[in-house]
Amino acid sequence: METSQSNEPCTSPSSAAEAAAACDLVTVPARQGLEAVDILRRGAGDAMGPVLHDGGCATLGFLVPAGTAAGWDVPGSTCTETDGRGLRLTPQPPVEGSDWLLPPGEADLATDPAVLRRALGEAARMIEAADNCR
Repeated sequence: METSQSNEPCTSPSSAAEAAAACDLVTVPARQGLEAVDILRRGAGDAMGPVLHDGGCATLGFLVPAGTAAGWDVPGSTCTETDGRGLRLTPQPPVEGSDWLLPPGEADLATDPAVLRRALGEAARMIEAADNCR
């Protein structure tokens, strides 16, 4: 199943807050998410949007363009449509008990889903290799 290859930030809104309201959210276990963040930061020109972590640091959430959830099929992750339900790019995290790992203003509006898919796959392979070396 293919996901959108678009680099468009969420939609074509008139403000960053409207853009975030139109984004979907990919949630992954923290270990895989942190590896993916590292991979994305090392990538040559790969843009990364804001990243959230939950209060217990069990999961990370990547903002991706709206519509990504319809075709998301990466094992071990979930992609949730936000449908604009109060998600806003502000210094304050949009969900109580969460915080920004990569806050708005230091990131693009959204992570390209194809780039995120590759980074999550690479992260899963690295984690599996490390776990098998024990």
